[in-house]
Amino acid sequence: MPVRPPLSGVLETVLYFVSEDETKRFYTEVMGMRLIGEAKGRHIFFRAGRSVFLLFNPDATNRPDTLPPHGATGDGHVCFLVSGSSYQQWKEYLPAQGVEILHEASWPMGKPADQSEGSSIYFRDPSGNLLEIANADFWPK
Repeated sequence: MPVRPPLSGVLETVLYFVSEDETKRFYTEVMGMRLIGEAKGRHIFFRAGRSVFLLFNPDATNRPDTLPPHGATGDGHVCFLVSGSSYQQWKEYLPAQGVEILHEASWPMGKPADQSEGSSIYFRDPSGNLLEIANADFWPK
């Protein structure tokens, strides 16, 4: 039986959009991501640090084409990681851009209660997807 090879990480993450123009504006102007590709009515691709962040029109991708069909209904979720020093800046910046912070959470990082915890804020993009910004990788290693 073959041995399972290791994974190196997540290369790309996908969410689906409702309003293409609003979504493109939000991720370039508000989130500051660099647009790296687009096909009107089908997809918008961004660079998010070392990762790629893809947004698709589910009506265009949920039919046979060059790739297997894919799509989703309802709100998706993704969490972006920022440096600890940038976290507070994001908390101040988003409301100034008219983006409502819906919730802030503290996460234990496998340490005693008297030591640091990770924090994250939640907000929505124009298509209703739930976005999160975290100040640390608080998941078990």
